[in-house]
Amino acid sequence: MFSGIVEEAATVTRVDRTGGNVNISVSCTFGNELTIDQSVAHNGVCLTVVSLNDDNTYTVTAIQETLDRSNLGDLKAGDLINLERSMRVNGRLDGHIVQGHVDTTAICTGIEEVDGSRYFKFEYDVDQKLAPKGYVTVEKGSVTVNGVSLTVCDSEINSFRVAIIPYTLEHTNFKEIKVGSRVNIEFDIIGKYLARLAEVGDMLKK
Repeated sequence: MFSGIVEEAATVTRVDRTGGNVNISVSCTFGNELTIDQSVAHNGVCLTVVSLNDDNTYTVTAIQETLDRSNLGDLKAGDLINLERSMRVNGRLDGHIVQGHVDTTAICTGIEEVDGSRYFKFEYDVDQKLAPKGYVTVEKGSVTVNGVSLTVCDSEINSFRVAIIPYTLEHTNFKEIKVGSRVNIEFDIIGKYLARLAEVGDMLKK
């Protein structure tokens, strides 16, 4: 479980493909604190540490299902990736409840400077199969973009905007996002449960 508060925008050092899997090596400041089998969110995707090196680098493996639903397959050496270690039970929930299970990807379709902050607009595909699963946002609700917990504004059926303050821009890979960039989206878990309950209720009525 995560909170969507990114600890570090770290550097991808190597990407290796093995069959349908991708092994991603990352260099970060807390690499020497990690252990094998530990969970770390990478651009919002929960992955397990599978190997450690002495130079603060470690490796995780993304399977095909993960690659199909996220932007991890787009990564190359030198890219920045947002990292967050799993949340402590006795810690503060500074963001919102994030599972680390990316639902889909979205495309950045607009960036606007407003009073010192930067607004990013993202659009994603919606069809009748997606909507009942909770692939929706609500105004002032929570959404996770590349692992960053954010507040939704201008919520539409297939798009939304978020406001990024200068600190977040500097300390995450939002500073590399441009129009056309593909990002990972995890919708609010409470919204997904409510959408599923409504769907089941409709099925039982038939």
